[in-house]
Amino acid sequence: FFARMFVQVCLYFYCKCLWRCLKFVVRKLTGRCELQRICYNTKPGAARTMKIEASLKGSKSKRLQTSVSVHPDAIEKTIDDIMELKRINPDINPQLGVSLQACLLQIVGYRNLIAEVEKLRREPYDSENPQHEEMLLKLWKCLKPNSPLKARISKQWCEIGFQGDDPKTDFRGMGLLGLYNLVYFAEWDTEIAQQVLSDSLQPKYSTAWQYLDLFSPHSQFSKAEWEKKKFDKAIGYSFAIVGINITDLAYNLLVSGALKTHFYNVAPEAPTLTHFQQTFCYLMHEFHKFWIEEDPLDIMEFNRVREKFHKRILKQLQNPEMALCPHFAASESLINM
Repeated sequence: FFARMFVQVCLYFYCKCLWRCLKFVVRKLTGRCELQRICYNTKPGAARTMKIEASLKGSKSKRLQTSVSVHPDAIEKTIDDIMELKRINPDINPQLGVSLQACLLQIVGYRNLIAEVEKLRREPYDSENPQHEEMLLKLWKCLKPNSPLKARISKQWCEIGFQGDDPKTDFRGMGLLGLYNLVYFAEWDTEIAQQVLSDSLQPKYSTAWQYLDLFSPHSQFSKAEWEKKKFDKAIGYSFAIVGINITDLAYNLLVSGALKTHFYNVAPEAPTLTHFQQTFCYLMHEFHKFWIEEDPLDIMEFNRVREKFHKRILKQLQNPEMALCPHFAASESLINM
């Protein structure tokens, strides 16, 4: 064990020193530092930004290491510091500063987004807070516009997938973040949110097939195969509870860094909470289709289906050119920026 550890440590330092030597040689041969080579040889998007981030974090300079965590207002000065430290003339390399600034805005923005999302997740739902109550009632109105809520504490909440008479108890795991996401989905993509809710309550053949025709024309199932399925069996789920669960999935993708690929490809500058909520809406769409295609026997298979879905999304995000929802209905205004 100790021999293996010693060999691994030796290899680590050897490779680290060798890598630095190679970088030095390449710079002398090309006349460009690593940051220049990345910006000039890699197209904008996740591939470039993630390479820049790795280069800065792996630098032996403390100033470069800390540049990925500066305040957004300090990015311009940070770029000047990097150019000075790397002895790069900004007048000769004007595009480099622009490229580095765009990358740093994304890197710093991702870190700030994690902090913002974490703050919402940690804030509990407070029924004494009128803003919280207003958001909850908005969720009902968006999903059930033709069915007035008879009382704040009511069995009616079960109709949109909450577990009991008072939804506040269901937000414990994800705090306000779960409510924010559900309201965003219901408000900005109302028609689809209502359709998903309807399907989750009545997953019959006709509804399920129409949904897949609309959102998954290349589904692995043929119409003949779908006709053989027994859509009268209980394969529904609780819409709101699943929404909170998918919020947890989106949160873990964000915190683990898996969503960097997606955000660095769709957010031209700093990713925002709206980008995160778009992603949640996309995940709700995709999970609903995935649930129907998996054809679980009952709700007890939820964890299995969710884990399989999680792995599929992670695999997609390993592609540096991946953008989960580049043309999502609720995000077109941002994509056009």
